[in-house]
Amino acid sequence: INHKWQLLLGRGSSSYSQLLAATCLTKLVSRTNNPLPLEQRVDIRNYVLNYLATRPKLATFVTQALIQLYARITKLGWFDCQKDEYVFRNVINDVTRFLQVSSGGEMGMFSLCWKTSRIYKPHSKLHSDSFLPLFPNLNLNDESQHGLLMQLLKLTHNCLNFDFIGTSTDESSDDLCTVQIPTSWRSAFLDSSTLQLFFDLYHSIPPSFSPLVLSCLVQIASVRRSLFNNAERAKFLSHLVDGVKRILENPQSLSDPNNYHEFCRLLARLKSNYQLGELVKVENYPEVIRLIANFTVTSLQHWEFAPNSVHYLLSLWQRLAASVPYVKATEPHMLETYTPEVTKAYITSRLESVHIILRDGLEDPLEDTGLVQQQLDQLSTIGRCEYEKTCALLVQLFDQAAQSYQELLQSASASPMDLAVQEGRLTWLVYIIGAVIGGRVSFASTDEQDAMDGELVCRVLQLMNLTDSRLAQAGNEKLELAMLSFFEQFRKIYIGDQVQKSSKVRAWPAQQLEQLEQLQFQVFLAKHITNLKYWGRCEPITSKTLQLSVRKLVKLSAVQFMLNNHTSEHFSFLGINNQSNLTDMRCRTTFYTALGRLLMVDLGEDEDQYEQFMLPLTAAFETVAQMFSTNSFNEQEAKRTLVGLVRDLRGIAFAFNAKSSFMMLFEWIYPSYMPILQRAIELWYHDPACTTPVLKLMAELVHNRWGIPKNLGFPGILRNRILTLGEVPKDQVYALKLKGISICFSMLKAALSGSYVNFGVFRLYGDDALDNALQTFIKLLLSIPHSDLLDYPKLSQSYYSLLEVLTQDHMNFIASLEPHVIMYILSSISEGLTALDTMVCTGCCSCLDHIVTYLFKQLSRSTKKRSTPLAQESDRFLHIMQQHPEMIQQMLSTVLNIIIFEDCRNQWSMSRPLLGLILLNEKYFSDLRNSIVNSQPPEKQQAMHLCFENLMEGIERNLLTKNRDRFTQNLSAFRREVNDSMKNSSYGVNSNDMMS
Repeated sequence: INHKWQLLLGRGSSSYSQLLAATCLTKLVSRTNNPLPLEQRVDIRNYVLNYLATRPKLATFVTQALIQLYARITKLGWFDCQKDEYVFRNVINDVTRFLQVSSGGEMGMFSLCWKTSRIYKPHSKLHSDSFLPLFPNLNLNDESQHGLLMQLLKLTHNCLNFDFIGTSTDESSDDLCTVQIPTSWRSAFLDSSTLQLFFDLYHSIPPSFSPLVLSCLVQIASVRRSLFNNAERAKFLSHLVDGVKRILENPQSLSDPNNYHEFCRLLARLKSNYQLGELVKVENYPEVIRLIANFTVTSLQHWEFAPNSVHYLLSLWQRLAASVPYVKATEPHMLETYTPEVTKAYITSRLESVHIILRDGLEDPLEDTGLVQQQLDQLSTIGRCEYEKTCALLVQLFDQAAQSYQELLQSASASPMDLAVQEGRLTWLVYIIGAVIGGRVSFASTDEQDAMDGELVCRVLQLMNLTDSRLAQAGNEKLELAMLSFFEQFRKIYIGDQVQKSSKVRAWPAQQLEQLEQLQFQVFLAKHITNLKYWGRCEPITSKTLQLSVRKLVKLSAVQFMLNNHTSEHFSFLGINNQSNLTDMRCRTTFYTALGRLLMVDLGEDEDQYEQFMLPLTAAFETVAQMFSTNSFNEQEAKRTLVGLVRDLRGIAFAFNAKSSFMMLFEWIYPSYMPILQRAIELWYHDPACTTPVLKLMAELVHNRWGIPKNLGFPGILRNRILTLGEVPKDQVYALKLKGISICFSMLKAALSGSYVNFGVFRLYGDDALDNALQTFIKLLLSIPHSDLLDYPKLSQSYYSLLEVLTQDHMNFIASLEPHVIMYILSSISEGLTALDTMVCTGCCSCLDHIVTYLFKQLSRSTKKRSTPLAQESDRFLHIMQQHPEMIQQMLSTVLNIIIFEDCRNQWSMSRPLLGLILLNEKYFSDLRNSIVNSQPPEKQQAMHLCFENLMEGIERNLLTKNRDRFTQNLSAFRREVNDSMKNSSYGVNSNDMMS
């Protein structure tokens, strides 16, 4: 049959007939029953290579199908021998010959090399008989060979970028990456011609290919240090620095943004992989550090060019500056000369950019607070090197900008553009001053440096007084955010609870030392109140203001004022006059959490003080109740009042973490105001902007261990209404439906696991609240498609954590459900076992363990002669499991596959249900074990069989609970033995194949 498909592949002129032939051949070689003979597979392998080499113009999808065919043959035949030779392991030789004969099949070559490199993994050797010698043999002036050059570079980069040790490095930590090159590649890196080859290529090839060459150099510069001894590493670094110097001396190609970006990455890797003490010993270090400094200064001055690349340059100088106290080499590092230049270039370029950005309407970097903060974190270390120069520069620039700003404010003819420019410059300076203060290192700081910090702080405080005095007329949001960033940095260094008193700003000017205590309390609090008063409608400022840590403030008059006057009259963001939407009140929860914690300091059991504090909220509840009592009312006003109120209460509930205070809150809200919240849910069930805050309040109340959840009606009310929504658009299903359901799941889980009451009393006293809540859970669950349970992380976590509680304490309820509901729950557990979220996977293991334990106990009882028969629901549950054994068997196969063949992140959790699954399905486990053993190479089958024998050693088949710990210990040894046995094997077991 395979000869017929080869004939179709050879004679077919249609790309689709070629694709059909390749696909069918792939299926033929993949057969596990009645596999193709070895000779035929070798013949197909050779035919595919020749076909790819002689037909360079194949359609891309045909090429990919053929490469997949070649890769499949190689993988499945990896252990096949012919005349004592592993016939499918000569991948590198096959690829090399293919490259030598292929003149135009560049894409096929690349795909082939990449696919086979993934099979071959680190066993491949990057020696002179591989693909590196092909680079010098290329005619770079021949455009027909440019495609081959590009694919060779991609192949090289992919080989250097391969994850040899399986760490799956996070690409976001690019500057910390180390390339774990195999030791077998060592000779290629000891040979200086390898490194020189790539630098020569960079200067010789067209600019469109240069970025890929630099990417390869970035990886080469990052090879693990242990690949060399000290002398070899010094020699390698010397050649690397020489190549960098050559690029800096001929920077024409760096005008291309891609080249520039990759070169910046290369510079960053010089310091991330090598120590400053090693760099200074390089012969050309003085010239190279000068060139790098000039390149950095020029780059910073052209702030609009490739802004994302600046991160790597600042990272280089940050690491260099941080290494100065530790360098022991006698050679001068010269950073005292160049770091001030870099600092000055960054600061002045940002100030100069303000006018251009405002004039031309460009995107303002200050809008990207994450990027700004990242750069400032790097600058903080650079600026503290030669700090006296940094401080002198900042004082000079700040005084100039502040003076110009004051003059503009006093001038009647000042233009808005001039004011905006000066405010933008001051914004940058305040951010930078906060950053350099935050970069203070206690062991390296001196009295002189602390005095410099004091000079900078005084200036920022003076500016704050000026801007605060103008807030009634106008304010600048970005400048206010910069102020908050400064306060946070200052608090962290000089005021935080962990800061020793001896490290205060001991060398500040005398008048500032006298006001240090006032700065710690009054200034911080005054800024809090000012921001909340004037910036209540600006969520970024309000949120950051509330996040500032303020302690020991309760006795201050300003704090008492806040506790007694938390109304919209004094804090505008507590008002309801904004009719646009309901999402602008999120800061209220944070605000009332802070107030609640301040109130808790002296509250104790003083109910009068509590009642006084709650007066504004009591009035708000009464207002909503009055609205609901009328036939017509302003719905938008009622919504905003209610949503603001429940957000406030949620903050208070979170802050009240003592029994006495929480009980005062609970008795205040229940039962008096609970009907109002229920009425709101009934009216606005379709509006998540209303229902979500109410549900979150209830979830907070039941989470508190001191509460008594006497009312479980909210999930039922929501279910009765939300299931009437009908078809919800896919892009809105979470916001309109699933988010509320998720909160209900969390609420019910907290109520069931809070140890509030013995569940037996519900049935004893005829209270149906528990049964109604559980039935509501089932109805809500069945309204959710299976796929959505794992597609939305918050829903997944709330559902599986609730299911874990139900299977632990309410298995009788689970067993009493209809068969289709039980199968739904089991299917969700089966899918959750393979979830990427470890929390979800662990929860599924716990659920499965509880279910298996329940089944094992009920089955044991049914086989014994007892006078008391099984409960009806238990008997039905056993019957369902006996009718559908494939579900439990599938989960057994899944768990075993994860433990054996995957990076099992929660081995202990996986071990708990596995023993019960095995004992309930011993015949299936035996078949599964045999399948896994037989899938291994013949020489490893005996070892694998022994691993399974040891797994069950000492396990009594009729006892589950007593054997769990022993089985968990056996499983740990089992994984180690299997890994040792299979470390050269690429085989696994397909659970779907086993099930069929």
